[in-house]
Amino acid sequence: MKAIVTGATGFVGRWLVNELLHQKDDVVVLVRNKEKVPKGWEGSLHIIEATLGKASMLSKTDFPSGKADIFFHLAWEGTSGAKRADIRLQLQNVQYACDMVEVAKMLDCSRFVNAGSIMEYEAMQYIPVDGTMPSRGNIYSTAKLTADLMAKTASVSAGLEYINVIISNIYGAGEYSERFLNTMLRKMMAHERIPLTHGGQLYDFIYASDAVKSIVLAAKEGEKNTSYYIGNTVQHPLKQFVLQMKEILESNSELMFGEVPFQGAMLDYKDLDTCKMERLGFKPEIDFPKGIKLTKEWIVGKKNDNQF
Repeated sequence: MKAIVTGATGFVGRWLVNELLHQKDDVVVLVRNKEKVPKGWEGSLHIIEATLGKASMLSKTDFPSGKADIFFHLAWEGTSGAKRADIRLQLQNVQYACDMVEVAKMLDCSRFVNAGSIMEYEAMQYIPVDGTMPSRGNIYSTAKLTADLMAKTASVSAGLEYINVIISNIYGAGEYSERFLNTMLRKMMAHERIPLTHGGQLYDFIYASDAVKSIVLAAKEGEKNTSYYIGNTVQHPLKQFVLQMKEILESNSELMFGEVPFQGAMLDYKDLDTCKMERLGFKPEIDFPKGIKLTKEWIVGKKNDNQF
C-alpha cells in the first residue's frame, strides 16, 4: 500500500509512520521542516517539505509515481493549550482538511482518513443545549467537528471513501504536549499538588502503539464513509485513572478532587459504537498500568528519543 501522511512529525504521526513502515507500506510524509524527521526514517520513505498551504498547490509530479492509495490527514495546529481558543488558527485547520481532500483526489487515492476527536461529540452534546456556557477551548472542539463534516462531504463529492478515526486520549512515549494525561503524569513524577475536577466524568486512554495499529486497521479494512472510535470498548471515571496513575508512579502528589469546577459534557459514550474496531479484529495489547510505566521510562531516560 502507498500512503501519504500529514502531521507525520507530531506525536501520533510519528507512531503512525513507524507502524506503516513496520507493515512494509510505501510512505510519503508531508512535513513543514525536514529537520524534525527522525533519523531512523531516512531511506525508508519519501519526504516532501511543504506547509499545508503550499501542499495544496503541489502537482502529481511532486509525488513518487504521482499516485497513492490512502491519505492520512493528521496535521492540526493548536491541539492543546491556549491555541485551542485561536479562532483564526482553528478555522485555517478546517480549510486545510478540505484542501487535503483535493490533494488526495489528485493522487487518485481511494481513501481519505481524517484524524477526528472525541471532543467533536462533547461539542455536539454540550454547546447546543440552552443555558450552557462553552469555554474558549470549545473553539477547537467545534473546528474538529466542522472539519469532519466538511471533509466527509468533500471526500464523497470527490469520489473518495472517507474514514474518520475518533481519537479519544492517546498517550505514550514521545509526547511533549500540554494534554491532560501527559501533564498529570509529569506533575505526579515531580510530586506536585494537583487541583482537579470531581473526576466523575467517563474517560478512556489508549497507548500510542495500540492506537496507531487501530487507525491503520480502520484505514485499510473499515467500511467506507464511517467513523471508528480509537480506544477501548469500556470507559471508566477519570478519578479511577488518576488514582491508579498515582499508585503506579508511587507519587506523593496531593490530589485535590473537586477544587476545579467542571464545565462541559458528561459523555456517556452512548453515541459512539466503541466496539467497531473489535469487530474488525483489533484488541489493545498494552493496558493502562503498563502504558504509564513505559511513558515514565521514556520521560526519565528519553529512550529511543530519536524515534520520536
